[in-house]
Amino acid sequence: METSSRAAELLQRLAETAQRPANAAVGLPPQIYTDPDILRLEEERIFAHEWLCAGLAAEIPNPGDYLTFAIGSQPIIVLRGADGAIRSLSNVCRHRMSRLVQGRGNARVFACPYHAWTYDLTGKLIGAPHMTRSEGFDKKKICLPEIRTEIWEGWIYVTLDPAVDSVEAKLRPLQSVVAPYRMAGYVPFATQDHLWDTNWKLLTENFMEGYHLPVAHRRTVGAWFPAEETGFPEQVFDSFTYQTFIKSQDAKYGLAHEDNTSLEGKWRYTSVMPTIYPTHMIVIAPDHLWYLSLRPKGAGQVHVRFGAALAPEVLASLPDKDGFIAETVEFFDRVNAEDRFVVEAIYQGAKAPLAQSGPMSWLERELHDFHNYLARKLCGRSEQPRLAAAQ
Repeated sequence: METSSRAAELLQRLAETAQRPANAAVGLPPQIYTDPDILRLEEERIFAHEWLCAGLAAEIPNPGDYLTFAIGSQPIIVLRGADGAIRSLSNVCRHRMSRLVQGRGNARVFACPYHAWTYDLTGKLIGAPHMTRSEGFDKKKICLPEIRTEIWEGWIYVTLDPAVDSVEAKLRPLQSVVAPYRMAGYVPFATQDHLWDTNWKLLTENFMEGYHLPVAHRRTVGAWFPAEETGFPEQVFDSFTYQTFIKSQDAKYGLAHEDNTSLEGKWRYTSVMPTIYPTHMIVIAPDHLWYLSLRPKGAGQVHVRFGAALAPEVLASLPDKDGFIAETVEFFDRVNAEDRFVVEAIYQGAKAPLAQSGPMSWLERELHDFHNYLARKLCGRSEQPRLAAAQ
């Protein structure tokens, strides 16, 4: 797409910001978050080509289980087939283009709510009422388009790009970091979908940094976060970034259960927090994980998919599973409400005539990584960013 002169200027400022070394990093121009032309470019150059996370494979454990997702304007059904495999299909009827299903559930077939055209779990058309008089109609030749799907460490990823590298290849350097947690075996206990009034990049940036935790989350997780113990990788990666942080021994969540045999030493109270570009964010703790998967709905709204899971040894040891899960969901609801308050306020601030970005803390190192990712995708920069000698 052709960019407006305003968008072209913003992209130039993005490229210049990304070129700075990490210890001199500054925030992005506020208009980067509000300009509709920037969003259109992101949809064209990022979301149409990248792998996006639809959720955990364990959220659809049984044949016929499905969840819905979308990549831009393309609605998707992600399902577990009768063969046990996970696949993704277009959630658009081949007759008059109605959406087939919404939300989550279990189904043996997908029947269109408009004219009852019906598809099996592989996407084949198996029923089409009152079509026998239509010349040349052959239901055997009609099926729902399949969408490229891969599973990595228990996560479901989908893409519209048939040529993009596999998830495994893109995330290979992250594999050794997360492998000891065995997160594919964690058991989901909560999944929620929300619509927040902010820009997707602001929410991504908020997740990445611990600078706000002692302030914005002082009533929840902030007290358990020793900021000086935050660690970052020495290398900068094309497809992800991450940080590690430890939990104090009095933390209610984030410590390994006594039956955990895979983590040793400091890793029994250390969490890894990867952001997999563009919009999949995970906190992987020894006893639980939680995640966000984002989909922009205009420059000023974002569809937020939140989910959480428990390590199996934690779940097995609970005397009151329902009570513990209800209490934990309520806790995460409060954490998310704290984040929603700040990121919606930041979006409003970004629209202010006098808004401007400022210098960033060392605790915001991952934002600089993310800005370089955006510059590579939107501005065509191919070189790696510069890191300061000391982080």
